[in-house]
Amino acid sequence: MSREKKETLTIRFLYKTIPGRMILKLLTRPFLSKAAGRFLNSRLSRWLVPLFIKKHSIDMSRYEKKYRSFNDFFTRKRRIEEIDITPEHLISPCDGYLSVYPVTEDQAYQIKHVEYRLEELLKSRKLAKQFSGGTCLVFRLTPQDYHRYCYVSDGIVARSRVIPGKLHCVRPIPCETFPIFAENSREYTEIHTRKFGTVVQMEIGAMMVGKIHNYPRDGKVFQGEEKGYFEFGGSTILLLLEKDRVKVDEGILENSREGAETRIYLGELVGTCCPN
Repeated sequence: MSREKKETLTIRFLYKTIPGRMILKLLTRPFLSKAAGRFLNSRLSRWLVPLFIKKHSIDMSRYEKKYRSFNDFFTRKRRIEEIDITPEHLISPCDGYLSVYPVTEDQAYQIKHVEYRLEELLKSRKLAKQFSGGTCLVFRLTPQDYHRYCYVSDGIVARSRVIPGKLHCVRPIPCETFPIFAENSREYTEIHTRKFGTVVQMEIGAMMVGKIHNYPRDGKVFQGEEKGYFEFGGSTILLLLEKDRVKVDEGILENSREGAETRIYLGELVGTCCPN
């Protein structure tokens, strides 16, 4: 049985069965992730690094190779980034798998059978209204992905907010079963941009650490500038854009309409700004 199939069976057990959901209540508690985080930040976790590299077939030629702990390895920096720095382009904030969802006029979007209301996601009715009829882009990072992320456009930071919560797994099966993004711990930054209007860039934690580290920023930020990083655990970045502000690449849209994710990398083109 393949590793991916084994992982899928485990996720189905946790999210689709009664015994699994009982275990899930414990696994999604932040205290368990904090305990795991203490171990992964210690030198005792270094032995996990070569096993993880081998398991996920990670090409280490682009990274530094000495690490104090597993999380030191997990949050490693690449030596060189290839980032599309074009003001009219909306770029990917990270490596991962991208899905695009239309936001309805009443500020909601739907992933399979789960509806997300922006007011619950953002904890702000006023901000949610700005995205009526807009676009939601969901970037799902897997454990083997690069876990540093950047700003998607030049702009001015208007507000940053931290919302405590649980730490569910962010793989597709849980997202089709529970309102994961509205329950998980998350942080978001409201950015005023010239080309794309108001953009919300949100980082969402996930099971087994998934801790979010955003660098404190006020004032101007720049396209491609590093915004922060995740510690160990699959995680998600979500972008909200206002109505008629972005034209997403047609190939990405077609994949999303067919229920498929698009593989994408930090700094790659996602879409272009709409003419004013």
